[in-house]
Amino acid sequence: MERPTIKSFKLRGTRITAAQIDARERLWSQFGVTYNSELLDLQSLFSGFEKVVMEIGFGMGEATVEIARNFPATAFLANDVHQPGIGKLLSLIEENSLSNVRVMDEDAHLILTTMIDNESLDGINLFFPDPWPKTRHHKRRIINAEFIALAASRMKQGGVFNIATDWVPYAQWIADAFSQSEQFSGGIIPRPEWRPLTRFEGQGLRKNHRVTDLAYIKK
Repeated sequence: MERPTIKSFKLRGTRITAAQIDARERLWSQFGVTYNSELLDLQSLFSGFEKVVMEIGFGMGEATVEIARNFPATAFLANDVHQPGIGKLLSLIEENSLSNVRVMDEDAHLILTTMIDNESLDGINLFFPDPWPKTRHHKRRIINAEFIALAASRMKQGGVFNIATDWVPYAQWIADAFSQSEQFSGGIIPRPEWRPLTRFEGQGLRKNHRVTDLAYIKK
């Protein structure tokens, strides 16, 4: 499959530390899942877990680890392309002795399209995706009709797509996009108690950014 010509992310300056490089080199074989074009056997990868949730864009991984610790019966397939964050999350998985998190390093569109089977995910978490605020960059926003349809095809009935953003116009964009889908129901919700407050979110709140949480259930 060809890689998408328009990506919803931009690789930024790495500034990766020696510890993060070491974690990537030591722990990828244990906790990483390398991208390929074959379907991923989630049942084998996460044997014994009740649910499987895909997290798209985990940043530095602190929230991922806290959620995984609080939901030990749920497995998390965490994906990001930010190399310092990947190294950090791998080290946090080791430090917390977590068995319910695996890490991927690739475009979420490709993973969902080629490696995730139909109706195999119990949920998707998308916290603070790049809002691409400039009008000419709106085409890079991950939430659009095509991606919503792709996500719906990979989720089980009753699965929940959780989203958070600190960019109010993007929250409205997301709500408008989902309102056009016949595959999901839902909308803006109060901040879930289970979603940790990350450093990124805290920085935004100190700048008076308004955080919006949204949740959509697969019909």
